[in-house]
Amino acid sequence: MLGIATDGAIDLAPGWEKEFDIRIVPINVHFGEKTYIQNIDLDLEGFYRLVDDTSNPFPKTSQPSPHQFVEFYKKNFQPGDTVVSLHVTSKLSGTYASAVAAAEELKGVYNIIPFDSLGGSMGTGFMCRAVRLMERAGKSVEDILRYLEAVRSQVKIVLTLDTLEYARRSGRVGTLSAALASLLNVKPIASLQEGLIQMVEKVRTRKAALERVLAMGREMVGDKPVHIGVMHARDLESGKTLLEAAKKNFNFKSAEMADLSISLAINLGVGTVGLVLYPAE
Repeated sequence: MLGIATDGAIDLAPGWEKEFDIRIVPINVHFGEKTYIQNIDLDLEGFYRLVDDTSNPFPKTSQPSPHQFVEFYKKNFQPGDTVVSLHVTSKLSGTYASAVAAAEELKGVYNIIPFDSLGGSMGTGFMCRAVRLMERAGKSVEDILRYLEAVRSQVKIVLTLDTLEYARRSGRVGTLSAALASLLNVKPIASLQEGLIQMVEKVRTRKAALERVLAMGREMVGDKPVHIGVMHARDLESGKTLLEAAKKNFNFKSAEMADLSISLAINLGVGTVGLVLYPAE
């Protein structure tokens, strides 16, 4: 069976990890001198507990090292296996580079095929699902890789942030960074474009931000059939609101919701809500 790997900056709908046999290499989460391994010794609930404690330093993340990837591949796959390893955009993280280094080290024992999704969150999650469904339908690895190359530019991600504080402090979010610190009272709307997160608009209220996310999604895909993904960082109600509205606004084949991963919550902030539109054709 084809192995599928991804990383902790990717969001999967509940049950997908098991249903589609997707293995996840965790990221490293740092609170000052203390380092945790995502979902090993720090789950989402524990992360938010630490964030709520204002005596803790602001958290940071680091990608899995090549050594961590080597150990991950050895633990999760058998020698001789072919593994498609799909990762968060290389323009915002070194995770893909670590996977490439590990694949080279294991060459001849494992056939690891790293793939830069140029995206993240549920966008890459949908890619992982598609790989498994194609494999189950009898498609070759070459067919699957051709599909991934074609689809990654068609995945649309639009986000609204509740605060710019996390983006400012993380320093990893392109134009959402320090230059916008003076605009902390607005609700920014961001879009993933060519592997980078760019702020595209600013609105004054949460309600207007959610409405604009939907409108931008419609501008991007029109009536094309899509799979809808909604992710949220500790704002289930806004997530539900966006999901129900999206079902009414799009020609959708499936609709899923997921918690935003620790990695993305650190860089985008509590209260972030996002919409993923993944081509269903």
